[in-house]
Amino acid sequence: MQDFNSYSKNNNKTINEQQNLLNLVSKLAKQYDGKSKNELYRAIYEEAKKGKEQGTLTNSDIDKFVNMLTPFIDDKMKKTLYKVVEEIKKI
Repeated sequence: MQDFNSYSKNNNKTINEQQNLLNLVSKLAKQYDGKSKNELYRAIYEEAKKGKEQGTLTNSDIDKFVNMLTPFIDDKMKKTLYKVVEEIKKI
């Protein structure tokens, strides 16, 4: 079992990662407000491609993002998100 300090540090890291993802989603939402779905998907795909090529985005990061986002979107959006994620993971 981990001691409290180790647990606290790991828990804070998780909270920080979630906050970073929320900040990114918020920034992207503002940046693409009023754009079409295709423009948004294309931008997400291009950013993900860049991150994967640079080694700054992993499939694990993508899964974390999806898990964080899915409670806030409807089934139709989830289906689309899963398709986009599937394509991104192939990069």
